Amino acid sequence: MTKPVILSVDDDPGVLRAVARDLRRQYGEEYRILRADSGVAGLEALDGLKQRRDPVALFLVDQRMPHMNGIEFLSQAMQLYPEAKRALLTAYADTDAAINAINEAAIHYYLLKPWDPPEEKLFPVLDDLLDDWQASYRPPFSGIRIIGHRWSPETHELKDFLARNQVPYQYLDIENDPEAEAIMLELKAEATSLPVVLLSEGEILLNAGPADIAEKIGLKRQATEKFYDLAIVGGGPAGLAAAVYGASEGLRTVMIERQAPGGQAGTSSRIENYLGFPAGLSGSDLARRATAQAKRFGVELLTPQEATSVRLDGPYRILTLADGSEISCHALIVAVGLTYGRPSIPGVERLTGAGVYYGASLTEVTACQDQDAYIIGAGNSAGQAALYLAQHAASVTLVVRGDSLGAKMSQYLVDRIERHPKITVCLQSIITAVEGNTHLECVTIRDKVTGQEETKVAAALFVFIGAMPCTEWLNGVVTMDRRGFVLTGSQLLVDGKLPKDWPLDRPPYLLESSVPGIFVVGDVRANSVKRVASAVGEGSIAVQFVHQYLSRLK
Repeated sequence: MTKPVILSVDDDPGVLRAVARDLRRQYGEEYRILRADSGVAGLEALDGLKQRRDPVALFLVDQRMPHMNGIEFLSQAMQLYPEAKRALLTAYADTDAAINAINEAAIHYYLLKPWDPPEEKLFPVLDDLLDDWQASYRPPFSGIRIIGHRWSPETHELKDFLARNQVPYQYLDIENDPEAEAIMLELKAEATSLPVVLLSEGEILLNAGPADIAEKIGLKRQATEKFYDLAIVGGGPAGLAAAVYGASEGLRTVMIERQAPGGQAGTSSRIENYLGFPAGLSGSDLARRATAQAKRFGVELLTPQEATSVRLDGPYRILTLADGSEISCHALIVAVGLTYGRPSIPGVERLTGAGVYYGASLTEVTACQDQDAYIIGAGNSAGQAALYLAQHAASVTLVVRGDSLGAKMSQYLVDRIERHPKITVCLQSIITAVEGNTHLECVTIRDKVTGQEETKVAAALFVFIGAMPCTEWLNGVVTMDRRGFVLTGSQLLVDGKLPKDWPLDRPPYLLESSVPGIFVVGDVRANSVKRVASAVGEGSIAVQFVHQYLSRLK
């Protein structure tokens, strides 16, 4: 938190130094002491402080200054910082002017020069003024601020990116927040510039996206080295577990994540069946803890960054990243997970990010406050999202294609959903259309048994279906099934025998792909168990196979 400012203004250099010295000695631990040698310089300093949203607690200003006297300065300064306390330093001959200024210019106090000893003549007065200021002071939010539109896909993407990367931010809606409108007027920015990002250092970004602010919030997109013992693509639970075990066991490890650590699990409002957490924990908590653990062991994390291809060069596996850079490694772990498919429902593409969201997108919960929300899906992620949304929405409707929830969802979630008064489950149903002008306004649900359709008012639709592996970049490199899931271990055997193109005299390790040294873990692996605990287990086990592979390589 930025320290509040005490600003001293005096045109006499000796007096200014002495005032600043005394203020720093008495208040330097709690306040930032600034000084200006004229009223004009003081106002320029205040303009800069105002742009950075730095708080000002007190003005201590000399009355007798050329061009702009103390009262004139304070009259203008109070327009910028009306809550700051205002004290005037005067000579004996100026006391009448100072008294009038108290009545007419809202000056809080005047002090006679000289003020020695300050312990008797200066500090007691300033202590009272500062105590009064502190009593009513409410620290402003000092982090990143986003000005955007509630129904803007670009604004949604930016908010979701910051939230998933555990970066605090303040969101100002251009339609509902007067401060947002005032800032846009001050910047002379048009609506086409949204989203606008105001960084804590005062920098302003127009039409900002995740890549624009990644490095500014401490994220890295460029690798520091060209070669690593182990590269991990994907930062979900499986990738994070592999990173922790790889780095903790001495491997130079880099992890590449296209959005934010945690993967789909990181967006879950609550994970209640993870071993060792009887009260459950949120996906963001799990991601935060695991990321901190990985960094503590020296894992280099690149995000937002994406692998676009991989090629083989003898013992090296060489990754090409989205920015064109390359990273080489001896062993590669693929942990890219799944992405939710886009259903072929009329209107979905147009309204994506403007009422239609994929995955939990918990940053958009406020859009559902006391309104009706809809969810497509029947897995654990959909169930957890329904329970979380029900804390805010007027109602939540789960639209399920199948004839039961229990087929894909854990029983503890099924039981809670069936008991919840705000949640309705529509079995054997599909959504056939979504409608709205600038944002989602209604959805049409069809009963598959009767064929009857009904249109409902909707504030938001969350999609949790059609999960597909993110493996396009591996096409032609490793063997996959027809849906794009990667085959590993014994799945590669043909009639119990090694495939003809397998180059080694040993069979593939349990989690090894059709290319030696490329391992696959988590949801992207064919026939894997789609649970957080199993993903963590696979990530940690894969590192043992990496060690075996590297020992043979050497």
